[in-house]
Parts: sequence; structure tokens; C-alpha cells
Amino acid sequence: MFPEYRDLITKLKTTDAHFTRKFDEHNQLDEEIKQLETHSSSDTTPEVKVLKAKKLHLKEEIFEILKKHEMA
Repeated sequence: MFPEYRDLITKLKTTDAHFTRKFDEHNQLDEEIKQLETHSSSDTTPEVKVLKAKKLHLKEEIFEILKKHEMA
């Protein structure tokens, strides 16, 4: 996720607890979605849709944090 921000992500993961929580939650949702899709014949179950929406929202939040820190 966001390879162009790799260095900034590494820095923020060690200095910004809020960022770290968001980043870890995103990764946790990603794993949960993968597990559900592995055990389901369809990736369009209501549960997967909800999790994907949460994951997308977190990704947008993470991107906003990265942009804010990039400009600082």
C-alpha cells in the first residue's frame, strides 16, 4: 500500500500511535477479508462487502495522514 510513501510509513509507524493503529487495523481487515474469501464461493457476501468498505475508509484515512505529513 502506497509504495511511494514507504519511508514515511516506516517513520510514522514508530512515531505516531494513531497512524499505527489505522495501519494495523487496515492490515487486519485485509487478512480477515482474504480468509473469508478463501472460505466462501463468492466475494460479494454482505459481511465481505462491509469489511471491504471499512478497509477502503481506513485506506483513505491513511492516505490523508500521509499527505498531511508529506506537506509538513
